[in-house]
Amino acid sequence: MKTIVIIPSRYGSSRFPGKPLAMIQGKPMIQHVYENASKAFPDVWVATDDTRIEERVKQFGGNVVMTSSTCPSGTDRLAQAIQSIPNGDSFDVVINVQGDEPFIQPSQIQLLADIFTNNPTTQIATLVKEITDSQDLFNPNKPKVVRAIDGRAIYFSRSPIPYFRGEDKENWVTRHTYFKHIGIYAYKREVLLEVTKLPQSLQEKAESLEQLRWIDNNYVINTAVTDFENLCVDTPEDLEKILQTL
Repeated sequence: MKTIVIIPSRYGSSRFPGKPLAMIQGKPMIQHVYENASKAFPDVWVATDDTRIEERVKQFGGNVVMTSSTCPSGTDRLAQAIQSIPNGDSFDVVINVQGDEPFIQPSQIQLLADIFTNNPTTQIATLVKEITDSQDLFNPNKPKVVRAIDGRAIYFSRSPIPYFRGEDKENWVTRHTYFKHIGIYAYKREVLLEVTKLPQSLQEKAESLEQLRWIDNNYVINTAVTDFENLCVDTPEDLEKILQTL
């Protein structure tokens, strides 16, 4: 399947304004994301609503497309971008790599694309990682994924599911295999355009997780397991910790 990677990138983050242009080892964050994505697929674009990001991407030789500043989510920005990119309708699969994942592994992007090859019924794909730390299991900021035997996502939640009855909570991760969500998605192009037209569902509003809208509307979300722990940058403090590690 012909695949394109699109990186939604917004300047006006409430917790970290200008985040895509934050410098990491002499390069802006968005350039790290772009270069890592380019190691997986040749067709990579940044979708932004800010001319400062547009100019910086052009400076390092990247592809960039301008999108509306009113896009409510990265998924909406992706859908708008694929309709504006030259020959965008020729792509079968659209991969959404977050603009705050400067250390995304090219192998993770390829793993995501392989889901479509291995399972033709796939409409949406995403990655999960096994939870081994109880703190992650009970952290509402780390969404959990319930999977069927065949790897299809049944539900996403900020709570640990299933509830392990009759067992102390600190032992849950040793008694059952729990997975957390790694926030990288891929869509069949026509599915991407469809899901952005759907109204919010009750489960989505309750959990504040847009994936639940797709499940509620019977879209098939298949998953693959990754061993990599992504280093996502949400705040200046996150970036400082990463720079100290490097």
